Amino acid sequence: MGKLRVLIVDDSKISRVMIAEHLRETDFEVCGMAADAVEALKLYEELRPDFVTMDMNLPDTNGLECSRRILALDADARILMISAMKDLKLITQGKAVGVRAFLQKPVSQADLVDTLYLIGQVSATQETEFRELYAKPFARALQQGVSGLLNMEGEPEIAPYESRTLDVSGAAVIIGITGYTTGRVILYAEESVVQLFAMHMLGYSTVEELAENEAPDAVEEAANIIAGRAVSKINNVLDGKELRLTPPGTISGAQVHIVSPRMTTFCISMQLPIGTVRINVGFAEGE
Repeated sequence: MGKLRVLIVDDSKISRVMIAEHLRETDFEVCGMAADAVEALKLYEELRPDFVTMDMNLPDTNGLECSRRILALDADARILMISAMKDLKLITQGKAVGVRAFLQKPVSQADLVDTLYLIGQVSATQETEFRELYAKPFARALQQGVSGLLNMEGEPEIAPYESRTLDVSGAAVIIGITGYTTGRVILYAEESVVQLFAMHMLGYSTVEELAENEAPDAVEEAANIIAGRAVSKINNVLDGKELRLTPPGTISGAQVHIVSPRMTTFCISMQLPIGTVRINVGFAEGE
């Protein structure tokens, strides 16, 4: 399969260049650029791109009206609005028109590429589809969550996980996923990493400052925040197919054996200065 083609619609040359640069050396390529709605309609008819990135403010109309005109040409058009504004009113109006997703400027390469994958739902196998639609948002949420909570950086790695059991030494936070896609997410780490994770998260100088049960409680809250970020990102794109999270539960021990139902599962690991933190996340398609 060749690269997926993107039409960029933005009245700012700088914004067009920045979006195009983000798409370099990815599975997407820029097939055209438009500075106003008239040019956007003309190029869409000529090029029939796989995706459109749409600015809200255009010189001849707004991005919502331009999107409406494109969707009148092609009801299956996949439009991602990238605007300086991103509020509930704009999102509500955009979804009513048929805009698939919304990002706020300045947009990062990771968010842009991940969101295009999400609204495209293009894959050869269920494993690939679930990786792009679900596992990648969880990986990004882990990275962003750790950065915000611990002020630490790391690069998440995603690998398929075929076993139906998970053996944990330390602490594991389990959160159920319900809705259009059912499943569960487990954030886990060795006991020493859990202690250091909580110490940094709570701003303590040493692990000795941690009160009883404070370390697992802190990691449980972190897991809830990370899972919430991931599900919010997925829900922003999969309109009408919302996911929900069940309350988290934490189990600890030297040998914790967790059995899961048959699902498409991934292990997301991230090496940090304090050690390795992992997420085991699995999904089973359903209504």
